[in-house]
Amino acid sequence: MAVDQTQKLAIALDKLAAAGFSMGPEWEGLHAICQAYEGAPLFDRGHALCHRIEGDSWNAGYWYRRAGTTPPGGTLGSEYRQLKADIEDSV
Repeated sequence: MAVDQTQKLAIALDKLAAAGFSMGPEWEGLHAICQAYEGAPLFDRGHALCHRIEGDSWNAGYWYRRAGTTPPGGTLGSEYRQLKADIEDSV
């Protein structure tokens, strides 16, 4: 995965966090980036986060499984922080 694509994921996550993890243009932006890179685990985890925010736990669970992880039990903020840390570790 190209570093600049991973950086785009990190930026989109930051925008979503700044928007309070709510549905809206920031959610749409992250969702679009994640759809473009389906199959890459970090992006699939971002995709799962989107559907968790949306309240679609079944779809979120699908994307967590695709990413090879289990759904986190914590807050959206804690999931965001862990995903950001994992992105930083990947570059």
